[in-house]
Amino acid sequence: MSTPAVSRDPEVSPDDEVIGEAVAPPPLPDEDEATKAARAFKFPCAGCGADLAFDPREQRPKCPYCGHIGEAPKGGPAVVERDLAAALSKAAERRAEVARTTDLKEVRCENCGANVQFAGALTAQRCPYCGQSMAREGVHESTQRLAVDGVVPFQIDKTKAGANLAAWVRSRWFLPSKLAHGGISASFQGVYLPFFTFDALTANRYTGLRGEYYWVTVGSGKNQRRVRRTRWYPAAGSFRRFFDDVLEGAGSGLPDDELAKLEPWPLKELKPFAPEYLAGYLARTYERSLPDCFHGAKGQMEAGIESEVRRRIGGDTQRVFSIDTDWSALTYKHVLLPVWMATYRWNQKTYRVVVNAATGEVQGERPWSWLKILLLVLAILLGVLAIVGIAGASGALR
Repeated sequence: MSTPAVSRDPEVSPDDEVIGEAVAPPPLPDEDEATKAARAFKFPCAGCGADLAFDPREQRPKCPYCGHIGEAPKGGPAVVERDLAAALSKAAERRAEVARTTDLKEVRCENCGANVQFAGALTAQRCPYCGQSMAREGVHESTQRLAVDGVVPFQIDKTKAGANLAAWVRSRWFLPSKLAHGGISASFQGVYLPFFTFDALTANRYTGLRGEYYWVTVGSGKNQRRVRRTRWYPAAGSFRRFFDDVLEGAGSGLPDDELAKLEPWPLKELKPFAPEYLAGYLARTYERSLPDCFHGAKGQMEAGIESEVRRRIGGDTQRVFSIDTDWSALTYKHVLLPVWMATYRWNQKTYRVVVNAATGEVQGERPWSWLKILLLVLAILLGVLAIVGIAGASGALR
């Protein structure tokens, strides 16, 4: 796959010098690469019959009632990279199936008989009437959907997530005093969110100009001044860059900027998918299509390539005329990553906080104390006025 050359920053000021001629870089080659799997999750305790839940400390399913520890999750031999080109060619076939499996579904609770609705891409939840774990059967098994390849298991438990949240609250500036001293009272819900990761080998050719600043004196008398000019030199070259595990969120629950703040994720700790990891947690299937996610990831890679081009051109500033990229060895993985989510209310408004359940990173929404901000602004203004007053007084004494 080749991206046509694109033009960037072509304008050069007529006051600037262009020295020499650009030399076209040599051509570079092409290439490509490998497919899907998944399941459903509910595990009765061998001790008391209650549902097991995956325990972040034990890294095994554990009964929250009698403490019985289940068997360690057994996934496949390894998390595999899948052929992106093959998957993209089938994307159109899947659209109808994605629409079908993300409609509102009604599931009968086996424990109390209540009918529970599953909306959107939610595939696991607890019965709101009796607390029984429920799964919308078949969604993670569907052969029409892309398989879950890997899971980063929960490693931060609810207690640790609460402690991290308390520390995060204490570190926020300009919180309302009551909230700062009393802390946030929030109930956490563990959720696995869907992501795609992408790998690509890129072969890049570029042309442009390297700019080096110099100064000249213009005008005369009172109008004389120093002006910065730029001396431009032609630049061209080629390089390869491999992108590994470029991450793109595949759900619609959290905004991209909020997800980005939870990074980095320990993707080296990905485990082959096993349903035991999902026991006791909510799990969402992907809502953004593979082509859509690849488009987003490709944008991240292109930004990285342009940054590398500018670094290679060097100088004080750069003009990039064209970047021509050949894409090969394109692969993807469908992965689930763990978060603790909570909401809290303050002054009739709801705020959301999210904890990366693999690293403990906390991000979220918070209220502001406008009174504290106003007092700080007033203090700064008074300080400036005091300095001006002292300066004026010392000038008068002279």
